[in-house]
Amino acid sequence: MVITETLIMVLAAVLFRFLTSRFNNIRGWLLLGVSTMAIFWLQPAMPIRFLEFWLPVGTLALTVFAWLVTADTDQKSDRSNLWTAFFMVGLVLIVASARYAGLGEIITASRPPQISQVLFGLFMLALVGLALGRFARPGRFWLMGAMIVLLLIFLILKVPQFSLWGSIALRSLVGQSSAAASPFDIRWLGFSYVAFRLIHTWQDRKSGRMEAYSLMDTVNYVIFYPSITAGPIDRLPRFVKDAHKPIIMFSTEFGKAFYRLIVGIFKKFAIANTLTLLALNPLNAGQIQSTGWSWVLVYAYAFQIYFDFAGYTDIAIGIGMLMGVTLPENFKRPYLKSNLTQFWNNWHMTLTQWFRAYFYNPFTRRLRKNYRGLSVGWIVLITQFSTMGLIGLWHGVTPNYLFWGLWHGLGLFINNRFSDWMKPRTAVIQQRPVLQKMLDGFNTVLTFNFVALGWVFFALPSLDLSWRVFGQLFGLGG
Repeated sequence: MVITETLIMVLAAVLFRFLTSRFNNIRGWLLLGVSTMAIFWLQPAMPIRFLEFWLPVGTLALTVFAWLVTADTDQKSDRSNLWTAFFMVGLVLIVASARYAGLGEIITASRPPQISQVLFGLFMLALVGLALGRFARPGRFWLMGAMIVLLLIFLILKVPQFSLWGSIALRSLVGQSSAAASPFDIRWLGFSYVAFRLIHTWQDRKSGRMEAYSLMDTVNYVIFYPSITAGPIDRLPRFVKDAHKPIIMFSTEFGKAFYRLIVGIFKKFAIANTLTLLALNPLNAGQIQSTGWSWVLVYAYAFQIYFDFAGYTDIAIGIGMLMGVTLPENFKRPYLKSNLTQFWNNWHMTLTQWFRAYFYNPFTRRLRKNYRGLSVGWIVLITQFSTMGLIGLWHGVTPNYLFWGLWHGLGLFINNRFSDWMKPRTAVIQQRPVLQKMLDGFNTVLTFNFVALGWVFFALPSLDLSWRVFGQLFGLGG
């Protein structure tokens, strides 16, 4: 995201607020329209012909298909949901028609395909939708099938070799040379966050924790443009509650929104962009020769990634507030926490909560139920390593991301065991305030440095280069 895109998104949100404060009955339609246009506009350019048009269409199609998998029979035939589907088709056709109005490279990164190709593609997607509407029923079979589809797409996007094969296949399909194919040819805007939201709706509907929602509410939740690229990960019931509240043009919320926007823009474009000049990266990692400069680069990266991500979150929350939706918080001074568990409870909080709700807690319960002989320590070790390993692989299926996840899994395991060991001694320490403050300060410094060292694996593309940086950090470089 660049500053120009940010300002345009803010202006769109202000215009949305102005219109919906006067015509609240069109709020859902307007939100669907602006978010749909935004995902086409935000989709980055790619070398594969027309892909920046079809991937946003794919996002819309996946969301509709996911809704059909969990919707009741009466919902599928409800006219309001049918009108929503027709409206989405109309929006896609409007984007496609920009090719003929000379706006093809304004709404999308390049000219959309011919209208005949778009109509054929929509016809094929409609056939799939009709089949799901006719045969899909809420249940384990369809949920498992949907999860497999998401996993396959994820692997194509995140595993370099699969990405290369996908690029070759798509280039052949559109008549481009496969010799120029690259693993970086396919970049699907916000797919990971779309997948998180879809899995949330499937799981909570299947378990009975969530009522059925309309197609419009579901699509608006999934593609809500302020948070589609990097979160926060909202929950559907909470989002819908906000999305249905009347909007007052000028209120305290309006001022709070601009405060968050100013803070976020300063974090992201002033602090984070400045720290980028010093932060660890693959180029300077191979050039550093001194221990001191190695630590400077690592610390600079630690703060750069925080201010970049936290700044984006502030911007997303600010734009969301302008549109009447209060997105959940994602950061709460994570580097000032005194242990790794507290760090992860305050860093990318919605991601941590998602994995805790949909993987860590169910996996822990299953281990306790099926393997009663396992000690608490072994259960904690297995679940922490599995959860953090998955979080690492979610960022990218590479050895470095996996190792970064396992680094934190090991740290969380040690923190858990140490905390249990310390429980009988805590009361004695709390009776000595000075000792408690000294211990908290030491733990905070230790936790921050553990996290900062972990960023080495996150920032660099290979384990060899990462270990070289570690050698420089501790005076072991050649």
